[in-house]
Amino acid sequence: MPITYREATIDDIPVIMEIRFAVKENVLSNPNAVTPAMCIDYLDKLGHGWVAEIDQQVVGFSYAASEDNSIWALFVLPEFEGRGIGKNLLTLATDWLFQRGADHIKLGTQPNTRADRFYGLQAWVRGEMKNHSEVNYTLDRPAYFLSD
Repeated sequence: MPITYREATIDDIPVIMEIRFAVKENVLSNPNAVTPAMCIDYLDKLGHGWVAEIDQQVVGFSYAASEDNSIWALFVLPEFEGRGIGKNLLTLATDWLFQRGADHIKLGTQPNTRADRFYGLQAWVRGEMKNHSEVNYTLDRPAYFLSD
């Protein structure tokens, strides 16, 4: 089954919320910490979002935050992991930020998880612990995004 990628819309918010709460790692300790209103704000006002679809079913999403050049969210339904969906969604988000002029992109994730290992495999640099439950990662602008 082919995987398609597109910009997220307000109509995708309910399934984005379902995916966020379906993950087995990086589970929100406070489910009220991420709201539909926040997801809407990150569609345009605070950033940009993308979804991955298989047979018109949204199976993953990513959000880039423009204010601090970060990845605000990247999640794939557990049953669709391991198919390159996360990697492609991450590339959409990072390319968007680099095209907007970011020199460095950052994100945080729970340590010792699949996501922690995933970002290292994608050439992100693992940094210090932000707090007891989050490790920082950074990605520098690749040479092909440098202007002449």
